Amino acid sequence: MPTSDSEHCIFAVDGYIGRSFKENHIMPKRTPLYAAHIVANARMVDFGGWEMPINYGSQIEEHHKVRQAAGMFDVSHMTVVDITGNQARHFLSYLLANDVAKLKTPGRALYSCMLNEKGGILDDLITYFLNETFFRMVVNAATHDKDMAWITSQARAFDVVVTERPELAMIAVQGPTAREAVLAGLPEADAAIAAELKPFSAGQFGDLFIARTGYTGEDGFEISLPAESAMKLWDQLLAASVAPCGLGARDTLRLEAGMNLYGQDMDESVTPFESALGWTVALLDERAFMGKDALLEQKENGVKSKLTGLVLQARGVLRPGQQIITNDGLGVTTSGSYSPTLQKAIAFARLPKDAVQSCQVDIRGKLLDCSIVRPPFARNGTVCEGSI
Repeated sequence: MPTSDSEHCIFAVDGYIGRSFKENHIMPKRTPLYAAHIVANARMVDFGGWEMPINYGSQIEEHHKVRQAAGMFDVSHMTVVDITGNQARHFLSYLLANDVAKLKTPGRALYSCMLNEKGGILDDLITYFLNETFFRMVVNAATHDKDMAWITSQARAFDVVVTERPELAMIAVQGPTAREAVLAGLPEADAAIAAELKPFSAGQFGDLFIARTGYTGEDGFEISLPAESAMKLWDQLLAASVAPCGLGARDTLRLEAGMNLYGQDMDESVTPFESALGWTVALLDERAFMGKDALLEQKENGVKSKLTGLVLQARGVLRPGQQIITNDGLGVTTSGSYSPTLQKAIAFARLPKDAVQSCQVDIRGKLLDCSIVRPPFARNGTVCEGSI
């Protein structure tokens, strides 16, 4: 990867830093698109046991392609889980901190955290409402084993069936022209319907489950489809000038967009209130859900820390784990990278709740000035106000 400050991008997805399989001495899992990545000369590394592309040349060029036109990501390492049965809604109402009662129209989606008894975040995920006995969840790759163990154990008390869907691949197509590229490849009738999908909505179009969601801060679709159909769609998008992008660019895009990464910006040791995700918690209704009592207690006693954004005001690189000195005490960076859009180093940091305006970061014993800002840093191709 590039090593100059302007080119340096710390890479981590789903809580795993990319390493070679030779280093880790493990046998990789491969997505249905593995051959396409090899043909495109992708740099492949270990992502939680999956052999996945970091980039296909320049991570920064891939980042800009998504902000300015369209890029596509193989995210088939993510886990699709179907929840079916008469108590599907009741089960998810208990399992998730956000309230699935908000999902009233088939196809609508909900972002939520899944908590343990202490209010710690087991994972963040998206749930789609298909009908009253059928919901679909997409969970993170790095948390697969613990997620499936937790979900199945909690489901035993409900009349539901939990079905993992490993036969499905997933391609995320993101950027200002992403939807246009996907729609052009659909039958005319399907394209007309898919064009009307609102953000955080989904529909089934033949063998394609198309959701207007993403992890980049740009418009686009995330498409689940049978593994045997994935290569055809990938090639179709290539022919439409959609650029293949690695998960390195996906990480810098999500950081600019103010989106948390599980395993860095949140985990079981922190609650949504400490992770800038209080907006995802439906706490004031009468619904009982896992972790609610702990969240009520924390809210009553006061939340001591916050997750917020930093912009480095000098030359240097922000990485996870760097100490932050504020007017109200010490903090630590949780994610950090060079921002290709801002052309500055940016980070998320967990700081004392009353830290404001500015702080300093300790980079190899040298204190450098940072501005404290509220993410996102950049979305929809432009820098957000207040991020510079």
